[in-house]
Amino acid sequence: MEKGADTVKQKIAYQGEPGAYSHQACVEHYSDMEPLSCYSFEEAFSAVSEGHADKAMIPVENTLAGRVADIHYLLPESHLRIEAEKFLPIHHALMGVPGATLETVKRAHSHIMALGQCRLSLHRLGINAAHAQDTAGAAKMIAELGNPEDAAVASKLASEIYGLSILAENIEDASHNATRFLVMSRTASVPRFDPDTSYVSSFVFQVRNIPAALYKALGGFATNGVNMTKLESYQLGGSFTATRFYADVAAHPDERSLKLAMEELAFYSVEIKMLGTYEADPFRSIAAPDTHS
Repeated sequence: MEKGADTVKQKIAYQGEPGAYSHQACVEHYSDMEPLSCYSFEEAFSAVSEGHADKAMIPVENTLAGRVADIHYLLPESHLRIEAEKFLPIHHALMGVPGATLETVKRAHSHIMALGQCRLSLHRLGINAAHAQDTAGAAKMIAELGNPEDAAVASKLASEIYGLSILAENIEDASHNATRFLVMSRTASVPRFDPDTSYVSSFVFQVRNIPAALYKALGGFATNGVNMTKLESYQLGGSFTATRFYADVAAHPDERSLKLAMEELAFYSVEIKMLGTYEADPFRSIAAPDTHS
């Protein structure tokens, strides 16, 4: 039967080898789309902007490791829009070739960040850490190596893709390990405001070169009761004087409070670029720490 246009799967691009946690996020949140592996974040953005993919799943921060390097530089330059945020709890698995056991394994290969997140577990198992380029790449390498003395720390999805056996599950030392992803597309629009829905608006801005400009620019958010959930700064073009800021606020542009806050921000800024408004992922409330005594 000839494939009709309506039966062709849409594609979602991600950075990394098949089996990467970004790949897992695509599978879990967009199971009806075809994941597209990309070598770099730039390639993932380009895949969408050039029409080779419909969306991109981009990690921006991790609860343990902080922000993902370079992403905030790339977001405004990509000319894509944020249409959603998705969270993925990170569960590391120790995997080896068929026949390997916890007794045979001497070395665990993975990205330095993943190894750091499993440091206590690996020490308890008597397994040495060995650095690799990334988690899924380590799994692929172990499958090719075929040595029962070597294992990988990666996602369960990676074990399925590369035919590896799970030797230990959930070996991460902290249970609250999660990564936040932004879903990017070419034409994401601002959703219609619903007072019963929580929203996040993301934007970048550059303040004027005057004393206390940032303090004054942000004052409107405080006086209008707008919760700024994230503020990141980074230098532009290698300069120590030109600084751009990335911000997330818990508000919708149609809310009067955010309108007033953005007007004040504009007065003290030379540039403001909205990146997107989207519904807040329910994971935010699930992961929020309990502040009650």
